[in-house]
Amino acid sequence: MPQHRVKIHKVEVLSDDWYLLQKTTFEYLRSDGAWQTQTRETYDRGNGATILLYNRERRSVVLIRQFRFPTFGAGHDGFLIETAAGLLDRASPEERIKAEVEEETGYRVAEVRKVFEAFMSPGSVTERLYFFVAEYAPGERAGAGGGVAAEGEDIEVLELPLEEALRMVADGRIADGKTIMLLQYAQLHLLPPPRKASLAILIAGPYRSGTGDDPALMARNVAAMEAYALPLYEAGHMPLLGEWLALPLLALAGSTRVGDAVYERLFHAHATRLLGSCDAVLRVGGASAGADAMVAAARALGLAVFHKLDEIAGVAAQ
Repeated sequence: MPQHRVKIHKVEVLSDDWYLLQKTTFEYLRSDGAWQTQTRETYDRGNGATILLYNRERRSVVLIRQFRFPTFGAGHDGFLIETAAGLLDRASPEERIKAEVEEETGYRVAEVRKVFEAFMSPGSVTERLYFFVAEYAPGERAGAGGGVAAEGEDIEVLELPLEEALRMVADGRIADGKTIMLLQYAQLHLLPPPRKASLAILIAGPYRSGTGDDPALMARNVAAMEAYALPLYEAGHMPLLGEWLALPLLALAGSTRVGDAVYERLFHAHATRLLGSCDAVLRVGGASAGADAMVAAARALGLAVFHKLDEIAGVAAQ
């Protein structure tokens, strides 16, 4: 058990003003079997909770801006854009964050959902942070927010499009760790980018399968896949066959026949790379290990996978 690897010898209180700062001397059993004496300073401010408010219709989020002196001392202007947050103060994370978000933003939310928890600075701070999300509506704003002046809070409330908030992460205007984590969670799980009306669709079906590498039969398989291209194009999509690009590339690379060393090195690798520029895969035809591999790779990338034309927006069944 982990506790058997730590023997605490001495705990000194260095400060007990704003929060508790302690210096601990302990022995640690290393993986090589040796005991090593170490000292660490830990800052105990209790556990906390934070929340991202989001609106699906507006694709927006509510954040706050407030002055953080430690960042001011580290060369920042001190005004951080953050998700609403607060210490638990012996309340449950759910109870505390509901009160905190109303106090700081003015929004009253009935339901919150915990998405994960994390130690934010485990090298020195004991705090465990509970992360929540909740939907908000303009009519749920019960007050102006702004925090509690007696506690030194002077909070500005911001409502931003998610895309703008993510740009602010990229250019450094948002530099708070908990906020970045929740914004990325929102991008992945709450407000994913709307699916484009026009999709780049890789048509995947049998090429060599069942042909015995007969060129005429392989050409027939390509033609069978190409039959899906025009309906996709006429519906506003961009159809692609890996063979359209891979076969000329193979010839340039020196391949002289299907299955030679150059072919084996490039053919499926090219199709997999092509998926990085696609939005979806249309799996057609019969058995094909290669086509099935494209489907698996597409799903791993989060791409849509279709099996019929009428599953795709704007395309009539054939």
